[in-house]
Amino acid sequence: MKPIAITMGCPVGIGPEILVSFFEHLEKNSKNDEFPPVVLGDLTVLSEIAKLLRVQVKPVSWQPGNEVRPGTLPVMELSQLNTKKLQWGQPNQETSVAMADYIRAAVQHTQRGHFAAMVTCPISKKALNNAGIHFPGHTEMLAHLTDTEHYRMMLAGSRLRVVLVTIHEPLAKIPELLNIAEIQACIKMTAKSLHNDFAINCPRIAVAGLNPHSGEQGMFGQEEIEIIQPALAQYEYKTCEAKISGPWPPDTIFYKAARGAFDAVVCMYHDQGLIPFKLLHFQDGVNVTLGLPLVRTSVDHGTAYDIAGQGKADSTSLKAAWLMAAEIAKNRTGVHRHGKRYAGCL
Repeated sequence: MKPIAITMGCPVGIGPEILVSFFEHLEKNSKNDEFPPVVLGDLTVLSEIAKLLRVQVKPVSWQPGNEVRPGTLPVMELSQLNTKKLQWGQPNQETSVAMADYIRAAVQHTQRGHFAAMVTCPISKKALNNAGIHFPGHTEMLAHLTDTEHYRMMLAGSRLRVVLVTIHEPLAKIPELLNIAEIQACIKMTAKSLHNDFAINCPRIAVAGLNPHSGEQGMFGQEEIEIIQPALAQYEYKTCEAKISGPWPPDTIFYKAARGAFDAVVCMYHDQGLIPFKLLHFQDGVNVTLGLPLVRTSVDHGTAYDIAGQGKADSTSLKAAWLMAAEIAKNRTGVHRHGKRYAGCL
């Protein structure tokens, strides 16, 4: 199997730290031989943090086509930052440009077939913009780099999966951004991912309402009546390859989904889905980008500049992201091999 690319994220955030911690415990996991991870980043920075934290891991140079040697931290070196001038938790122009370069390279090499998937460590959105790359975040940048027009953010864990109709948007703008076509596209993409990426034959998808109590028949808002219900009404429930229901009251649907009633919840806006998700999966949650022509997962946390370089960061989410990337890559390979693609509902 091909290796999985892991971008280092911001060089002065917790990305390097969670990487060396992740590799230190990697040998205990049998999946290492099947989809070995390779870091796209800075060899010197990773060596420095390994020494600082006294981690028994050896970063080594790696290039596409090379063997991934067990017991090492293979690094495709894309920057050579002067660690003497770097300060943990304080990004500068040089670290910001390097951070963006890791992402570009991961996309390019994954699309060329050098990697089975890509996993991303955390970046700073402000630092990304300071580097002259004006995107709200990772997801939007990846969509641009892959010429992807339609994409969605899924947050996935063992108890809950949520998918967002709108992503990084001001709360005041959400009602005007919602429409029937966008909600239907999100549902269809969710169903396709659950089938092809997670091997769920007939996924159960709950759609959350926007307003308290799903509008209470129009008393607390009209979006459920005018937009969400019409979006769902066009699904053929008897012949659809996914079971779609809603709009559900937002204050109850996540409880039901976490207890196994649904395979995913389609949410109208960012915090509607991420607050309950992070309550359950703060440490082991995984960000999955749907709609890309490649497999991309990410840790579900930020750069944590306040604790960078102190040995406090937890690599649990990174491990979960790598395992999920391997799972999706394997499932997609099976879909291509056997031709059992999701046909869709619309």
